[in-house]
Amino acid sequence: MLPYLFVLLAIAIRFLPFLGLNLPHAWHFTPLAASLLFFGARGARRQLWVPVVLLATADVVLTVFVYKYPFIWDTLVTWAWYAGILWLGTNLREKAGFWRVAAAAAASSVSFFIISNLAVWAAWPEMYPRTLAGLMGSYVAAIPFFRGTAASDLFFSLAMFSVPALQQALTGRLRSTGGPTAAV
Repeated sequence: MLPYLFVLLAIAIRFLPFLGLNLPHAWHFTPLAASLLFFGARGARRQLWVPVVLLATADVVLTVFVYKYPFIWDTLVTWAWYAGILWLGTNLREKAGFWRVAAAAAASSVSFFIISNLAVWAAWPEMYPRTLAGLMGSYVAAIPFFRGTAASDLFFSLAMFSVPALQQALTGRLRSTGGPTAAV
C-alpha cells in the first residue's frame, strides 16, 4: 500500500500550486522520482505500469487544462523517463541501503536534467536554437531548477526508503516491551 500512497503524494504535490498553496512544487521540490524509485523497489511487479499511467494522466491534465500548452512528443520522453526510474527502482528490491538509494536518487536527478532539457531543446526551437549553443543554453537555464530536483530526490528517496525500516523497528520495539503491536 505504501508505494501507491507515495505515488499519490507525488501527484497531489504537483497540483498544490493550483489550489492556492505555493509549496513545495514551486521550488521543484517534489517526491516524484523518489516515489517511482520506491514503487519500483517495493511495488508489485505486475503493477509497475500503474504509476506511469497515473503520472501520465496528471501530466495530460496539467499540460492541456492547467498550463494550456500543446501536447507534443516531448511529454512522451518524460513518460519514458518515468518507466526508466521505475526500472532503476527494481534494482533496489534486494538491497536498498543508504548508498544505493542515494546513488539511485542522484541518477534520477541527473538523468531527468539531461533528458528533459534535451527534449525541450529539440521540441521547442522557438525557445532555443537548434545549435550546440542553443542546447547548452537550455541546460544553463535549467540549473536553478536542478538544485531543487536533486535535493528533493535525495531527501524524499531517503525518507521513503526509511519508512519501512522505521516501521519495522517500531513494531519490534513495541513487541519487546509488551506494548500494543502495530499493524504491519
